[in-house]
Amino acid sequence: MSLAYIDPIAFQLGPITIFWYGIFIALSFLAGIGIATQEAKRKNVNPDLVLDLIVWTIPFVIIGARAYYVIFKWDYYSQYPAQIIDRGGLAIHGGLIAAITVTIIFTKRKKINFWKIADITAPGIVLGQAIGRWGNFMNQEAHGGPVSRSFLENLQLPTWLIEQMRIDGTYYHPTFLYESLWNLTVFCFLFFYWNKKDFLKPGELFLSYLGLYSLGRFFIEEMRTDSLMLGPFRVAQLISIFVIMFCFSISYYNHKNNS
Repeated sequence: MSLAYIDPIAFQLGPITIFWYGIFIALSFLAGIGIATQEAKRKNVNPDLVLDLIVWTIPFVIIGARAYYVIFKWDYYSQYPAQIIDRGGLAIHGGLIAAITVTIIFTKRKKINFWKIADITAPGIVLGQAIGRWGNFMNQEAHGGPVSRSFLENLQLPTWLIEQMRIDGTYYHPTFLYESLWNLTVFCFLFFYWNKKDFLKPGELFLSYLGLYSLGRFFIEEMRTDSLMLGPFRVAQLISIFVIMFCFSISYYNHKNNS
């Protein structure tokens, strides 16, 4: 074990163990909430409404992310059902499906436009994803295939990050970092540039987020060694292709019928 190895346990409070993974997940939610409430104010939507939605959404996001992971690992969990709760593993796509479902129900009951709320939350979601990936880094998971140390050094990465990518004597692609940086780029594009464009139709900011995130995820997923599989196919890549096609089709339809 390298001296620069970062323990996944951040600290302990008596019998309670606090993991870095949990801290980064909590930070991702807080960042998303902060950006969403700021966007709500800017777009003249009651921030309390957005907070109510988020309070309802968070537990379902966690359940959805876990359920999605378990479904595609059912060969294992069907043999060890007790570990469905005890053993970790979350999938972002499952969380997104749950979040969208809850938002559709919430906006329908509140009689507000789904796409308007989706646009408000989009920048915060992708920023949260960028932060959350660092939880994978702390756990030394969601990495790519083997690489040389010189490869990582040529990326100008700091030593502590390079050493954390050393697992059982082998260095690996920091795919968590690639996705985190891609998500941060998408956030900056959406938050500082794209959402200020007057020609955007309702929902297009959210669709842009989904499409851009999926584009990056498609290519990064190819490098990963822990992909959820459907036969010979990586599930995340299949979902990414579908989402990109869906977003493009809806955006094209909106502009064609509202021009």
